[in-house]
Amino acid sequence: MQPPAPPRLRDPAWLDREYNARAAIPDSAAIFRRWADEAAAVRRRSAALYDIAYGETPAERLDFFPSAAPRAPLFVFLHGGYWRSLDKSDFSWIAPPLAAAGISVAIPNYALAPSVTVETIVRQVLGAHAWLYRNASRYEFDRERIVTGGHSAGGHLAAMMLCARWNEWAGDLPGRLVRSGLSISGLHDLRPVAATPFLAGDLRLDAASAWRLSPVAMPPVAGARLVAAVGGLESSEFHRQAGALAAAWPAGAVEVLEVPGRHHLSVLEALAEPGQSLHAAALALCAVPGA
Repeated sequence: MQPPAPPRLRDPAWLDREYNARAAIPDSAAIFRRWADEAAAVRRRSAALYDIAYGETPAERLDFFPSAAPRAPLFVFLHGGYWRSLDKSDFSWIAPPLAAAGISVAIPNYALAPSVTVETIVRQVLGAHAWLYRNASRYEFDRERIVTGGHSAGGHLAAMMLCARWNEWAGDLPGRLVRSGLSISGLHDLRPVAATPFLAGDLRLDAASAWRLSPVAMPPVAGARLVAAVGGLESSEFHRQAGALAAAWPAGAVEVLEVPGRHHLSVLEALAEPGQSLHAAALALCAVPGA
């Protein structure tokens, strides 16, 4: 049985206000331009590997930023954009601070809605993680310390990775491929997202598929740990999304972390800022010093 639906699920105007985070941030366009500029600068100067194929379709590519640390843990970052926009190349700036802390970073792309369904995107991201696990020796990271994280729709995908039954999918994979996760402004209950007017046409989620693809609807693997971070200035629904996952998953599996003074975009920037609680949370999940 599904738990009660989110409040005001049948109020389209309210849903648009709650979930259209870009519209609520007056300088959102300038922030995206700055991110793109910073990402391009990183790609010009970083000794990284770009557009590595992890699957057969053109969208199934990833960028890999190695740490100099031997057998470094791997942090897999999954970008947001409501499953329908943005690109891995917009987020290269996330990698250098983590690599400097001793963490290798992979940033996968995935196909975008409406050309594919959210379920297809989940399967592609599963494939990216499986490919990384199988190629850990080649890229010299510790496959026993793979941590996944993402922002907004990427937070949804990160949480889904902690619910995967990997060894049922492929016999060469362990039962717990991803050790822990970081969901930043994550979407864990897709029912209100499916009903939000500015998203509904592209995502094509009905009530059944929205629930089937919601992390709150499925148990995580045993021992999973996830930090659900949310900016203090975000809408009430993004705060509810974090709390809903903590309530649905076993006690102690989810830590809710509020990042004060941050909105839906600036909260992600805290991941790349040493000294910020979100950066420290990523280090702790990867089990490296400095958290």
